[in-house]
Amino acid sequence: MTTAVTVPEELSARVPAEQRGAGLDRDAVRLLVSRGTEVTHHAFREFPGLLRAGDVLVVNTSPTLAAAVTGRIGHARVVVHFSTCGDDGRWAVELREPDGRGTTRARAGVPAGAVVRLPGGARLVLEEPLSGRGDRLRWARPAGAEVLRVLREHGRPIRYSYTERDQPLSVYQTVFALPAPDGAGSAEMPSAARPFTERLVVELVSRGVQFAPVSLHTGVASAEAHEPPYPERFRVPQASARLINAARAGGGRVVAVGTTAVRAVESAAGPDGVVRAAGGWTDLVVTPGRGVRAVEGLLTGLHEPEASHLLMLEAVAGRAAVGRAYEEALRGRYLWHEFGDVHLLLPPETTH
Repeated sequence: MTTAVTVPEELSARVPAEQRGAGLDRDAVRLLVSRGTEVTHHAFREFPGLLRAGDVLVVNTSPTLAAAVTGRIGHARVVVHFSTCGDDGRWAVELREPDGRGTTRARAGVPAGAVVRLPGGARLVLEEPLSGRGDRLRWARPAGAEVLRVLREHGRPIRYSYTERDQPLSVYQTVFALPAPDGAGSAEMPSAARPFTERLVVELVSRGVQFAPVSLHTGVASAEAHEPPYPERFRVPQASARLINAARAGGGRVVAVGTTAVRAVESAAGPDGVVRAAGGWTDLVVTPGRGVRAVEGLLTGLHEPEASHLLMLEAVAGRAAVGRAYEEALRGRYLWHEFGDVHLLLPPETTH
């Protein structure tokens, strides 16, 4: 995929599908289907008919957190995006300038030791960058109040400036989201699953499609540089591993719902393609060079042409297939981003 391709601003989905007209639901989006370089156009409500009995959908059950909180450094307002909680209780955070239009430019030049005051008497003491890639994400040590309580009481979903307005947290929860026992969740919605409705899930089950739940708690993506993902916490339960392996052995296809589901499953897959129960932190970045071992298909949103996620799509389907699909998505004026249309990549030999 070339970085020369530009996505027109008017193709950014500004509001969720259900807010675009009376009587619409989340599944009122379009579905681009790639089988190799063959591309077809569908409504997402046709998705169940594109699968077959014995296929397995891998779904991410991570709930979305209200991960944006407005605070102050001295007298200046700052928006804190809470990305990931470390094993030592510190949080990786991103600082942004507030202006009421969603995510704006990063707040640069804040030294280690600076204190961010948050609502409810909480404080963050900024420490070192999360990695050597840069200081977009910093470790911060909380004090004065539990971070998850601050998010519940004062947080809001992270919103990007291409969207029209703030939305309630419920808009950012997928039908598969389950509360984590420790209150953990994703800083940003696992958005490929957003178009699923309860009705559509029931139809899939009635057709013999099975679901393999996993969890991967996503951090804050890079809005500007499209960096590869940082380490994220994941879990693949034993029951899901068995289901995936049985499907592969029986000729079913393993289709991941979202790049987060790919990262979780591939982190639990051995070189032989066998998936085993696993959990903890994963730093896996799926690229064409690494390839995929267990996942054969992928349902995902439409990503910016320079986004690191596209390397994962190329690992699943090949560069030619991804390039052809994005040409068609632009020609067909599909909508981009978390409230937009979706793209299903299937192996070419599964023409239905």
